[in-house]
Amino acid sequence: MTELDTRWDRPEPNGPATSNLADILERVLDKGIVIAGDIKIDLLDIELLTIRLRLFVSSVDTARKAGIDWWETDPALSSRAARDALAAENAELRERLRAIGAGSEEADGGNGGGDGGRGRAGT
Repeated sequence: MTELDTRWDRPEPNGPATSNLADILERVLDKGIVIAGDIKIDLLDIELLTIRLRLFVSSVDTARKAGIDWWETDPALSSRAARDALAAENAELRERLRAIGAGSEEADGGNGGGDGGRGRAGT
């Protein structure tokens, strides 16, 4: 028996091979895509409003390679970032309390008395 050559049964594609949506999405997420645009509203040559839109669509790994990781440090999106922000705020408040306490001791003349910082001469 002879072998059949089926190469000529299929028509040759005229353009680039078509891709399904999953292939396109995979490529976009792997490489990333930037969409940029500006909206500007002027009235009588006076700029009233300018809106600059920048959209970067990619996978998390591609975004990290590009140096973008804001979702890890935004307290609204990350519980770890929220805990870190709360800890930083607590440390700042404790430092302020220490400074206030040190300031009131200096005003007391170091007597530690509870006379509201007036010292002994105020009585």
